[in-house]
Amino acid sequence: MSATQETLVIIGSGPAAWTAAVYASRANLDPIVYEGEISREMVPGGQLMFTTDIENFPGFPEALGGTDLMERMKQQAERFGTRVVSENIDSVDFAQYPFVLKASGGATLTARAVIVATGARANWLGLSSEERLARTGGGVSSCAVCDGALPSFRNQRLVVVGGGDSAMEEALYLTKFASEVVIVHRREEFRASKVMADRVLRDPKIRVEWNSHVVDVHGDDFITGVELEDTNTRERRTLACGGMFVAIGHTPNTRFLNGQLALHDNGYIVTPDSWRTNTSVEGVFAAGDVMDSYYRQAVTAAGTGCMAALEAERWLAHHEEHAATATESAVA
Repeated sequence: MSATQETLVIIGSGPAAWTAAVYASRANLDPIVYEGEISREMVPGGQLMFTTDIENFPGFPEALGGTDLMERMKQQAERFGTRVVSENIDSVDFAQYPFVLKASGGATLTARAVIVATGARANWLGLSSEERLARTGGGVSSCAVCDGALPSFRNQRLVVVGGGDSAMEEALYLTKFASEVVIVHRREEFRASKVMADRVLRDPKIRVEWNSHVVDVHGDDFITGVELEDTNTRERRTLACGGMFVAIGHTPNTRFLNGQLALHDNGYIVTPDSWRTNTSVEGVFAAGDVMDSYYRQAVTAAGTGCMAALEAERWLAHHEEHAATATESAVA
């Protein structure tokens, strides 16, 4: 089977991917987006597909559902001519040029430039009740900055699960809205940096359930409490609450790259130049949460999608000009 030749392939389907597609389409790069397949771990559209109300994305005075925002972004990209394939990219070969990519449907394609915008998935506790309430907007979330200000969480006791810096940041942020924040941590001391841990322990609105972990989440349509188990005695107790925020890290979706791009120790793609989206391979760019372990917001992901498309456009123009010059020199 011969390979389909493409100018620009965008891998992903979150804010970064669709923004990149909009800019690339308007620049006449004729991009094709591989948005991925629905699976137990991943849904096209990324983390926003689990967010019921988005109130911090510019341009929408009223709350907007995550699925609605992703669909609007996709439609905007398609309006300018972006082609969309609902398949995964299973493997890539960046050692040869044009780059070679293989899709889950069996197709092989070549690309003169690639934007990787596959995002990162939140690490969950693995409870069926947790998954159900997270998917339906039932008060279980992996992002306090995204969801903590929603009316349903205000003046409620909110639970944060975790013991690292992310959990400390989530807990401190939630004190602006909650009546009380309870951190549930399976050990007797935090893994977080001392300065963050001290800040949390000094806050009068935060208390800690040490040596405990969540074994079940109660509530039919919306969370009413969590069931905790003591890690030493195995005794169980119920803690009433109006929300649970899981802050045990994220895993970037980079496995399919098979080590062909430089990654940080935490698995996120390295972009060698600060405030740029270029990667360790010329002609391959990264955007969104797959290269951003710090902000992890829809608006910042969209911003890097714009940057990646502009940089891909300029790189392609420069690459083609250089190739043309080399050809002319060879002929002469």
